[in-house]
Amino acid sequence: MQDRRRGHLEPAQRRPRRRRLGFAALTLAGVVTLAACSQSADGASGASKESPTSDSKPGSEADAGSGRTGSAVVTVSPATDGKDVIPNEPLTVKPSDGKLTSVAVTAGDGKALDGALSSDGTSWTSAHATGYGTTYTLKAQLAASDGKKTTRTSSFTTLSKDEIFVGTYNVSKGATVGVALPVSIVFNKAIQDKAAVERKLSVTSSPAVEGAWSWMKDRDGKDRVDYRPKEYWKPGTDVKLRMDLVGLKNGDLVGTQKREIDFTVGKSVVSTVDVIKKTMTVAENGKVVKTLPVSTGKKTFETWNGTMVVLSKVPTIRMNSATVGIFGPEAYDLGAVKWDVQLTPSGTYAHAAPWNEGKFGKVNSSHGCIGLSTANAKWFYDRVNYGDPVTVVKSTDVVAVNNGYGAWNVDWEAWKQGSALA
Repeated sequence: MQDRRRGHLEPAQRRPRRRRLGFAALTLAGVVTLAACSQSADGASGASKESPTSDSKPGSEADAGSGRTGSAVVTVSPATDGKDVIPNEPLTVKPSDGKLTSVAVTAGDGKALDGALSSDGTSWTSAHATGYGTTYTLKAQLAASDGKKTTRTSSFTTLSKDEIFVGTYNVSKGATVGVALPVSIVFNKAIQDKAAVERKLSVTSSPAVEGAWSWMKDRDGKDRVDYRPKEYWKPGTDVKLRMDLVGLKNGDLVGTQKREIDFTVGKSVVSTVDVIKKTMTVAENGKVVKTLPVSTGKKTFETWNGTMVVLSKVPTIRMNSATVGIFGPEAYDLGAVKWDVQLTPSGTYAHAAPWNEGKFGKVNSSHGCIGLSTANAKWFYDRVNYGDPVTVVKSTDVVAVNNGYGAWNVDWEAWKQGSALA
C-alpha cells in the first residue's frame, strides 16, 4: 500500500472531522403553500392538506380588504419546488393575508417545534431545525385588521436523508485562513451531473483573482470539487463561497443547500523543506524569519515531495505505526507526540521528535514526517495556521491531489481541465 511504503503517520485517535456543513442556516426561497384544499395527490413528500375554520360569518367584513382571512393561505419554507420541505433548517410560516396571532408546529411524536412570531405578525420562525423525514402538523391562527380570526390546520413532511444530497465545505464564516487554502466541497452522494452542480457554485474575492474548480475523488471515494486561484491568495483577500443547490436534481435526489460563506486570507506564512539540506525555511510575507534543522523520511519512507497545506494543529497525539500498516522491526507506538501540525490525511505531520535529537540537520531518519526539536516544533506550531503551505523539495513522489490539498502540485492548465465546464 502506498501509505505503508511511505510510512506516513496517522494518530490512533483521529482528530474530529472539520465542521459539518450547516453553520448558519438561511431561509431559502422555496415555499410550500398550504391551501384550503388537498395538495399534490401524487403523494409527494411535501403534500399537505389544510382545513380552514373561522369564527367569522361568510361574507362578513373579515373577508373584505387587504386584511381578509377567509381565503388566506399559509406557506411554509424552506422548500424546493412548492412541495418538498427541506429538513435540518429553521422553518418559516407566512400568511398570504392578515396577520398570524399564533402558530403551533408539532411532530408525529407530539414534540412541538419552538418558535416565535415576528413583531408585525407577518411571519413565524422556528427556534430549531426540522428533522429529516418527519411529518409535522401545523396550526396557524390568523387575524384580519378588524380582529376577525381564522384557523388553518395542515400537515407536511420533510425530505428524508435518502432523498437529498449535500456538500461538506472546508471554510467557515468569519474565518481567517492561510494563503494556500483551496475551497473544497465533498458531497455525500455521487454527483451525476457535475456541470449542473458546478454552475450553482461560485467563489468571488476582493481583490479579484483568476481561479477554477476541479473535480476529483476524495480519499474515501466520494465526489469532491476544489477551487483554487492560479497563484496563492494575497494576504488580506476577502473571499466569498456561494452554494445554491436548492431544488437542483441529481438523479432521484434533490439539493437542499443555499449558503454564503465569507472568510479572509491572513498573512503569508510559507515554509520550504529541503530534504537534502535537512532544513525548513519559514518566510512571513515574503521575508525569511527562521531556518530550522529537521529530519525527514529515511530511505523507503521518504517524505512526500511537493506542496502540502496545513490541515490542523494538535498539541499532543498518539502515533501508532499499525494505523498505516507498519509492523515488525519498523513498528512504533509513540504515546505523546508534541506540537503536531497535520499536512495530509494519510498522516504526514511536522512534529517534535526528541528521540532523534542529534540528527536534526544531519540525518533523515523518520517514517515520512518532518521531525524537529521540541523547541523548534513549538515555534513552528505557534507560527502556522490552517491553510498555510509547506513545500517539500528534492524528495521523491509528489503528494496526491486528494491527499489533503495537493492542488498546488497540478499544472494550472491541467487544473482548469478538471472543471466539468471546461
